[in-house]
Amino acid sequence: MAEQPSCLTLISTEFVNQMASISRSSVLSAVVIAVLLAALPGAIWRIIQTGNPYLFTHDFFADLLARLSGPGRMRFILQPTVAIALGARDGVKDARAGLPPFIWALVFHGSRRSGLLRDMFASVRNLVAIAILLDVVSQFLIFREIHPGAALLLGPVLISLPYALSRAFSNRIARRRSGQTPATRTS
Repeated sequence: MAEQPSCLTLISTEFVNQMASISRSSVLSAVVIAVLLAALPGAIWRIIQTGNPYLFTHDFFADLLARLSGPGRMRFILQPTVAIALGARDGVKDARAGLPPFIWALVFHGSRRSGLLRDMFASVRNLVAIAILLDVVSQFLIFREIHPGAALLLGPVLISLPYALSRAFSNRIARRRSGQTPATRTS
């Protein structure tokens, strides 16, 4: 007669299975959310004291220029480069699947829009999280304060725009090289 596993063995096995389902992506997202939430009270306090919302003010643009020359300036090259590579990879996949260029489909194919945005986010999710985290770190190193709104704005812009353009252009290039005709326009 086989021995029945104890309740403790079943619980520990279930715990191990749950831990295995935690991905690097979810840990990275949790870290970014925790850092932004930790910085939020200080940012709110600064807005109350100064009356300056920071985003899109003179200070924001002056600090943006300071980030280009301060610690972490290499990310202004690396992050868009990686986004371009990911966009090129996905654009070639789109061309092979016979899909229209990314930006064209995003604007003119309403039925595909949510799927395209979901696909884009899945491709660059970790890169955007790292961009936000690096922006927070560079703000702290340069200015000794953190503006969460600026990190949430600047990080994704450094990634999304190069990704979308690269995906669209690489799709067009791959289509021309293979001799495919553009997909018909459907809504």
